[in-house]
Amino acid sequence: MTSFLRSDRSRPVAIWLLSVAFLVFAMVVVGGVTRLTDSGLSITQWKPITGAIPPLTEEGWAREFAGYQQIPQYKLVNPDMTVDSFKSIFWWEWAHRLLGRLIGLAFAVPLVVFLVRRDIPKRLIWRCWGMFVMGGLQGAVGWWMVSSGLSERVSVAPERLTVHLGLALALFVMLLWTGLDAWTGAPRLEDRSKWRPWSLAFLGAVFFQCLLGALVAGGDAGLVYNDWPLMNGSFFPAEYVGSSFWNTVAHSQGAVQLHHRLFAYALFVAGIAVGVMAVRVRVLSSEARALGVAAAVVVTLQAALGVATLMAGVPVWLGALHQAGAVALLAVATALAWRVRRV
Repeated sequence: MTSFLRSDRSRPVAIWLLSVAFLVFAMVVVGGVTRLTDSGLSITQWKPITGAIPPLTEEGWAREFAGYQQIPQYKLVNPDMTVDSFKSIFWWEWAHRLLGRLIGLAFAVPLVVFLVRRDIPKRLIWRCWGMFVMGGLQGAVGWWMVSSGLSERVSVAPERLTVHLGLALALFVMLLWTGLDAWTGAPRLEDRSKWRPWSLAFLGAVFFQCLLGALVAGGDAGLVYNDWPLMNGSFFPAEYVGSSFWNTVAHSQGAVQLHHRLFAYALFVAGIAVGVMAVRVRVLSSEARALGVAAAVVVTLQAALGVATLMAGVPVWLGALHQAGAVALLAVATALAWRVRRV
C-alpha cells in the first residue's frame, strides 16, 4: 500500500507545482502593469541569458536608450523622453522578463531533481514535460509579440498579446490542476453527473473572457467608451465595424470592448447560477459546494471591478487589480472543475 501511494501522489511535487503556479500568477500581473505603463517595448533585443543583467553604467543606459529611440513608439509617442524617464519603463519590462527567467529555473531544476528521484507520479510525468515545453515556448511567443511593435506599430499587436496571455493562463491552469492531482492522487471514483461538463464549460468561459480582455488591453480599448452601461450614450458603439472581419474582431476598439462587456454579462449570470446550484445540489461534496459559492462571489467582485476600472479610465493600479481578479477567478474555476470530478 505504501508503495502504491508513493507512485500515485507526491506532496513535495504538489507544493512545487502550486508554487510555480503562484509565480505565473505574479508574472501575469506584472505583465499587465508592463502593458498599462507602455513599458513592453523598452527593451528592443531578445537576450535570454545576458539580458538578465540590467545596464550598470551610464554608457550601458545610453545604449539601451539609443535602441529604444529607433522604434516608432519613441518617435511618435515619446519623442521628448529622457534617459531618466526611460528607466522607469525599462525596469518594468526587465522585471517581467526576469520573472520569466526565474519561473523557468523554478520549474526546470526541481523537474530534473524529481525525475531523478522518481518522485513524480508516473501518470503526471507527461504533463510535466508538456508544461516544460509550454514554458519554453512562452519565451519565444513573448519575443514574437514584442517584435510586432518594433518596426511599424507603436504598441504590440493585440492578437499576439492575446496569444501570449492565453499561453500563460493555459500553463497556469495546467500547473494548478496537476498540482492538485499530485497532492491527492488519482480519483478513486469519478463523478459522472452533469456537473462535470458544466464545470468545464464554466472554466472554458472564464478562459475565453480573459482572451477577450487581452484584446481590449492590446488595443487600448478600455480608454474609450468610458461610460456604463451604455457606450457613449448608445448600446451599440458607433465605431464598431473595421475595414475587415479580422480588423473588427481584433482591432476595432468599439467591437472588442462590446464583446468583452457582453460576454462579461453572460459570465456573471453563469457564475451566479453556479453558486446557486452548488448550494442546492446536495450530491456535491462540501468542498465543491464551497468552490461554487466562491465562484459566484469572485465573479461578482470581478464584474464590479471591471466597471469601476472602465469608468475610471483604466488607472494602472485598477487595471492591474482587474487582471489579478481575472486570474483569481480562473483559479477558482479550475479548482471547481477539478473537484467535481471526484465524488
